[in-house]
Amino acid sequence: MGQEQTAIRTITSIDVARVAGVSQSAVSRAFSPGASISPETRRKVLEAAASLGYRPNRIPAIMLSGRSYMVGVVIGGLENPFYATAIERLATALRESGLQVLLMHVDDALTLDSALDQLVSYRIDAVVTSLAIGSEAVAQALCALRIPVVCFNSSLVGPWISTVNSNNHGAGRIAARLMVERDVTRPVWLAGPTKNAASRARGEGFRMELQEAGIPETERIRLQGNDTYDSGYEAMRRLQERGIRPEGIFSSNDMMACGAIDALREEMGLHCPDDVIIMGYDNIPQAAWRSYGLTSFDQRTGRMVTRAMELLDEALEKKDSPFSRTCVVDAQLIERNSTARTG
Repeated sequence: MGQEQTAIRTITSIDVARVAGVSQSAVSRAFSPGASISPETRRKVLEAAASLGYRPNRIPAIMLSGRSYMVGVVIGGLENPFYATAIERLATALRESGLQVLLMHVDDALTLDSALDQLVSYRIDAVVTSLAIGSEAVAQALCALRIPVVCFNSSLVGPWISTVNSNNHGAGRIAARLMVERDVTRPVWLAGPTKNAASRARGEGFRMELQEAGIPETERIRLQGNDTYDSGYEAMRRLQERGIRPEGIFSSNDMMACGAIDALREEMGLHCPDDVIIMGYDNIPQAAWRSYGLTSFDQRTGRMVTRAMELLDEALEKKDSPFSRTCVVDAQLIERNSTARTG
């Protein structure tokens, strides 16, 4: 004879209410972010739930309210430590606000294009991402979802889309002024991918400031990279093949700048800052390593996340009304040994 199995009864909100000595509606409110309930009642409910091993079923609440309190966090480009830091801080801030996090990975580290199919298949209340919107068509498609979207460093917005941007253009100007102060007469701009709006803005600010400083276009060098260490290394090898000895380099991000420093040392026998000065962007932990000592622009990720959460809160309060705003956070120049040469 087989052993009879005893069915395990599911713990319900009625059980929690009985143990806590409260109404069933109070149990529901205790597990609903933003619901009106006294701290003491919430404490009783949570203690009773913990003792019983109760886990609320959120599906009925979603069906009734039309809100899941779930935010899609789109991730990509995690090989760059900046994105990993931004995502970690975003997820922490969302959880502290009582929101659930649904992670969505995309292969394209620069745009949200490839996330659209995933986004429409989940009942999420909003989207937050450190990636940028890559085209007007994608911006329109996101707006058609009629949920708030908050991005970092996106040049494209729409009725439902907000963005928090580093002051990329202003930082480019600061980088150019530092080059001029260090008597660099042949500055090099190491650009990120052409569809990277943040990189384009940094390069434009750099170009405009050099032009205003009187450095002719013929003396400015532009190299193309793809935001990776290897592309920074290869860019310096291309300079060497052209017989060009660089004096100063502004890289669109730190990963490429680190690759450039290693190539300058290993392939060309040049050292920072005696032979060439170099600066990057993002202020990743690697920038502070003694082997690099890289001057970099810190995007102030904590401040950007705070601004993003403020935009999200305001957008969610609007409920079904479109909300769009752009915030700009000034980047902080962190000077290290790679630009320490004077005059």
